[in-house]
Amino acid sequence: MYAWPASEVPALPGRGRDLRIHDTATGGPITLDPGPVARIYVCGITPYDATHLGHAATYNAFDLVQRVWLDTKRQVHYVQNVTDIDDPLLERATANGDDWTELAQRETALFREDMTALRMLPPAHYIGAVESIPMIVPLVERLREIGAAYELEGDIYFSIESDPHFGGVSRLDAEAMRLLSAERGGDPERPGKKNPLDPLLWLAARPGEPSWDGASLGPGRPGWHIECVAIALEYLGMGFDVQGGGSDLIFPHHEMGVSHAQVLTGERPFAKAYVHAGLVALHGEKMSKSKGNLVFVSALRRDGVDPAAIRLALLAHHYRSDWEWTDEVLARAVARLDRWRAAVSRPDGPPAEALLEEIREALADDLDTPAALAAVDRWAAAQEAVGGTDTGAPGLVSRAVDALLGVAL
Repeated sequence: MYAWPASEVPALPGRGRDLRIHDTATGGPITLDPGPVARIYVCGITPYDATHLGHAATYNAFDLVQRVWLDTKRQVHYVQNVTDIDDPLLERATANGDDWTELAQRETALFREDMTALRMLPPAHYIGAVESIPMIVPLVERLREIGAAYELEGDIYFSIESDPHFGGVSRLDAEAMRLLSAERGGDPERPGKKNPLDPLLWLAARPGEPSWDGASLGPGRPGWHIECVAIALEYLGMGFDVQGGGSDLIFPHHEMGVSHAQVLTGERPFAKAYVHAGLVALHGEKMSKSKGNLVFVSALRRDGVDPAAIRLALLAHHYRSDWEWTDEVLARAVARLDRWRAAVSRPDGPPAEALLEEIREALADDLDTPAALAAVDRWAAAQEAVGGTDTGAPGLVSRAVDALLGVAL
């Protein structure tokens, strides 16, 4: 599978700050100190519908992580998956009378278009679940060999009891885990499981559903969590810098993935930081495909909304906060974009070196985009009120906003 084209990131004078970010597993901030190559894995979409603003907010957050690292003169090795085989995809294809592979390809292509329009930096490796099956099967076989997996009516489950550190990411109690498991794709009520929370590793072939050669596992298809683990281990290895996604992935997806990896390798940690973006609501409820209360990036673009305004609307909220999309949110972003573009279109302006450092400081502090936007607002207001004589200032502001915030002025 291929990703989308990269937009150019302008070079900036000086060097950015090391990123201090909230780690879900410890419940507090940690300062990341990657080596020359920073490594990040972000969980991708299940392509049965178009990219909505909840998706965009999540990928925007981890795009910012990459931009902060690039500003520290590091390289970034970014990996993202596409869950192009899963129950929701099959269910949507059946309901719509679509071929499931065509549905997945169509929505993945639209996702690429949206990411390109929003100037999200692409992953170095963009890997589908289907193409990762040859990586997944040996891992499931290995888990079974070491007694960390068991068979139930042909299906293979992971035993959470095999990981003494299980629960260390979400830090939830058993009852909360059980409720979330039932809500988010698990099957805690299935009879015969050793533990209700045990997640599926390999689903045996079902009549009328696609399946693949599972070697000693028999024909079938992979579970959700093992997919991301196989891809991350293949392309990043253990101990990479950031595991990212929306906060609805903390449990069970990331919790289970961490356990799979740690039991498979005997090493810890899977990632140095577990970073999660907040959720976007519409009309008082979390924006989600299951609820159908979605605002699609592609629909906004078709309506003539500048993707830079969409991105500014996302940046106006701290990445960890839950917030609600409204017409007012978009209107404020459009007005801000107009002010900024007017400010940088003049031949000179107030000096901008201090502004660059303010943006850097804000982003290094747990991606504090509201503070970064407020700093640019102040420069634009000064430009409008009194102007300046620094002929290089508008260009520096434009490059800084592009490089660090991903907004082209």
